[in-house]
Amino acid sequence: MSRKELQQGRRPRVVHVVNSFETGGMEKGVATLIRHSTGLFDHVLVCLTHSGNTARLLPAGTEIIELHKPPGNSPSFLLRLAGVLRRLRPCVVHTRNWPGLDGVIAARLAGIRQLVHGEHGLGSDDPTGLDPRRLRVRRALASWPREYTCVSRSLERWLRETVRVPRPVTRITNGVDTIACRPGPGAVARRDLGLGEGAFVVGVIGRLDPIKDHRTLLAAHARVRAAVPQLELLVVGDGPERERLMASAPEGVRFLGNRDDVPAILQALDVFVLPSTNEGISNTILEAMASGIAVVASRVGGNPELVEDGRTGTLFAAGDAGALADALHAYAASRDLVARHGSAGRRRAEEAFSIDAMVGAYGAVWERVAR
Repeated sequence: MSRKELQQGRRPRVVHVVNSFETGGMEKGVATLIRHSTGLFDHVLVCLTHSGNTARLLPAGTEIIELHKPPGNSPSFLLRLAGVLRRLRPCVVHTRNWPGLDGVIAARLAGIRQLVHGEHGLGSDDPTGLDPRRLRVRRALASWPREYTCVSRSLERWLRETVRVPRPVTRITNGVDTIACRPGPGAVARRDLGLGEGAFVVGVIGRLDPIKDHRTLLAAHARVRAAVPQLELLVVGDGPERERLMASAPEGVRFLGNRDDVPAILQALDVFVLPSTNEGISNTILEAMASGIAVVASRVGGNPELVEDGRTGTLFAAGDAGALADALHAYAASRDLVARHGSAGRRRAEEAFSIDAMVGAYGAVWERVAR
């Protein structure tokens, strides 16, 4: 960081620009990063719209600025955002995902060149990242950030080959708190959730959004439950698909909504499932692995970078309810397989996805850009 700041003993300020801070993988990843690097950096969170549920994971005293951006594209809003960034006097501005490009433009208007842009996953409004208008905008702004970060190899390829960014791209996989998420007394967690001792419990955690493809999971659950009546499915999360999914859910499905006790819920599971049609790097997969839970996930995005097929879990083709049902049935038929894959996942989480490595990698990017 700047020599003056280091001499004066001040923590370098990193300003994070996000759309909101509601429940989501990107939000949780940013919160984890801030929480574990606050001793090294002064963090400010600028929410273009509003804050949200994930703000509870930030350290006490973290400054959060909500700008309540109106719908559409407004030059006056960009000027207001530029004024906020100029006032904050950051060492680095780190913007994220498509909405964060407002921050890229505003930083330039504010005369700030120490800029990093991060991609954490492609949303349901552009799941392939090939929307022509958005690509034109991304390419027009591609040289403005000094560096890019992303969370998976698939996003790294997309930035280099599709967006064609001319700046360095650093892939930084999310870290997981292996102390907060760890194997535990599943019987206690099951009792608290009202689950029977003989239940075979499958869970999914994520926003109830079309890109998460809960419908395929519900279809697979119905197939397996016909042969395994003790199968129970816990659906954690909320979102626009909630009412539709609840109306079509078969027997043995429980919708728990958003929960603050995810580590305890994970301990109640035999198998964790993520059936998304696209993913960056899933925090929930990492948390399930750290909790010693076997994982079944769609073979998309960064999922194959986390789940070792046949060792820590099972990968299946996105949208294939039959293949997902087969995977669940195999686990239901073999408690030994559940235990082996869960233990291997825990070891992999401890060895390959530490929070210290994630914090160090981001810190190195910020230091390069600030200098």
